[in-house]
Amino acid sequence: MPVKHASTPLLAATSTPPDWIAGRLRLRIADREFTLCRDQDMEALWESLGQEHFGADEHMPYWAEIWPASLLLSAWLTARAGDIIGRRCLDLGCGMGLSALAGAAAGARVAAVDYEEAALAHAARNARTNGLAVDLAVMDWRRPCFVPAAFDVIWGSDILYENRFYEPLVPLFRTLLAPGGRIWLSEPWRQVSQPVWGRLAADGFRVAKLHEESVSFSTYRSTVSLYEIRL
Repeated sequence: MPVKHASTPLLAATSTPPDWIAGRLRLRIADREFTLCRDQDMEALWESLGQEHFGADEHMPYWAEIWPASLLLSAWLTARAGDIIGRRCLDLGCGMGLSALAGAAAGARVAAVDYEEAALAHAARNARTNGLAVDLAVMDWRRPCFVPAAFDVIWGSDILYENRFYEPLVPLFRTLLAPGGRIWLSEPWRQVSQPVWGRLAADGFRVAKLHEESVSFSTYRSTVSLYEIRL
């Protein structure tokens, strides 16, 4: 799938990738600085998990980290502020809220959802810290809590890391996206995710890769692609 737009880097290259210091993280994206807070890191939360977290709906603490795909999506939203200002937007799997905050800072009316209550508690705290308004809700993708056609733009970062996530997303996209709306997904390269784009096309969606960039955060580096999906 060719890249539709020129891939000018969206994130400024730094010799030292950003990282957490005493549970706080400062990120500069374009001309905006965001401050994020967390109580525990992913490794500590992982060690505290019990057997009840490993059922059919696993409750893994991936939300307690910032991933390269989230950084790229946030930079994309900042760069495309003209497309989202004043628009009704949905952040799927918001985690600690970075992309929701970037969208709100760009002028969007953002609702952000996650399956994990702990993630939303951190997202709410981070919204307050940054002085931004974001509506937050616990939501299972299989049971959307919004009226049909509620959103002009839907976005998510790194939400297709398991095959089982595809099935609930397709009806969610069809139900919640307003006519003429668009979906933006930022995904790192993973073998498991590669069939998704062809499946979406076969299911009647138009799919285009808009951007690709190598992104670093802390000890992680990924080649991340940004896809646009339309009905």
